[in-house]
Amino acid sequence: MGWVGRLFDARDTLARMLLLDLSGLGYLVFGAQGHHVPTGTQWALALAAFAVALLCHRRPLVNLVAQAALLAAAFPLVDDATINQVGASWALLELTMWAGRPRTIWLAAGLLVAVDLTDSIGDPARRMLSGVFGLTVEVGLPLLLGLVIRTTRELARQAEERAAAEQRRRESENRAARADERTAIARELHDVVAHHVASMVLRVGVARHVLPDLDPRVGEVFDDVHGTGTAALNDLRRLVAVLRDPDGVRDAALTAIEPSAVPAALDAAVDRARQAGVTVEADVDPAVGSLDAVRGQAVLRLTQEALTNVAKHAGTAARARLTVAVVDGSVHWEVSDDGRGAAPVAVPAGGGHGLTGMRERVEVLGGRLEAGPTGAGWRVRTVLPAGSPAPPGSPARPEPAAPRPRPAGPHAPEPA
Repeated sequence: MGWVGRLFDARDTLARMLLLDLSGLGYLVFGAQGHHVPTGTQWALALAAFAVALLCHRRPLVNLVAQAALLAAAFPLVDDATINQVGASWALLELTMWAGRPRTIWLAAGLLVAVDLTDSIGDPARRMLSGVFGLTVEVGLPLLLGLVIRTTRELARQAEERAAAEQRRRESENRAARADERTAIARELHDVVAHHVASMVLRVGVARHVLPDLDPRVGEVFDDVHGTGTAALNDLRRLVAVLRDPDGVRDAALTAIEPSAVPAALDAAVDRARQAGVTVEADVDPAVGSLDAVRGQAVLRLTQEALTNVAKHAGTAARARLTVAVVDGSVHWEVSDDGRGAAPVAVPAGGGHGLTGMRERVEVLGGRLEAGPTGAGWRVRTVLPAGSPAPPGSPARPEPAAPRPRPAGPHAPEPA
């Protein structure tokens, strides 16, 4: 409704009445001087109308009845009842805008018509003038304006309700669509991925039992594969549980790790890379054990992904270095390697899915991932700021530039 809505807002009734009273006071002091000086009776009726308007600004029906009574008294007592006529008309306007039932509006309008007609008793010419002009201005105009404002407000309210209902419907459809997608993903994970991983773990376990005289080094590899596969199955089960019932399982249940367990988990990731043949130098700040669970989990997943990429792309002859430091609450993380030991692999611009996942994980926490060649090797690093993860809907950080394709050399990341 724009400025009209603001002008006739229910919260501004007192301001409107005050302005109306000031206008009436100005009329008495300046406007009526050209005709005659206001009498004491006229001043008394006007001041009474001013007071009633201010005192009853929250009670439009009481205000209307009082103003109509003052108008009925003004007709036989004073020659100029303009102040009381305007007060009664404005009271009808306020009542029309805010009355709870339409019946109240029409009864109030009828009361004002009856009072206005009392001024025409015994004078047919004056009755005609009052019927044509007086009722139109004093009753018809405020009634019409009040009904227009009332209808406009009701239409605006209905439009807001429809918009809110449409928004709820879209959100419901989106939730249903996401639930269907989660169910489909969970089904595929359970029926395909988890099945194959379980099969691999089972076969490794069988191999450990049917080949009792294995070289100890081969046995260690079997044990590592079996343990890694079992851990992967547990993670898949938790992931499937979250996908099927996201409200029934906390997000933390999916990947959460106790902060105090982060250093040991990082050591395990380094040991796994060393078992794969990669030489890893680790410099881990013990303060990572005091990080919050979200950032601690991020550091662990970034380390696992980065060391896996070193083993895949740089080869077992590579030398990698892991650095994790906590400075003023921020986590400075970096993994680099010398790039020796494998043939180069082409990578699309922006890296593979593993690098994309690392970047997304970092950006959720308000950081920025840098990945690219350094000498003959490759380096991935970031700084996770102190504080909680950025809330959903917060402005995204600028997308970092895609790393340049590796020159012909020992390794490059490939799509995960």
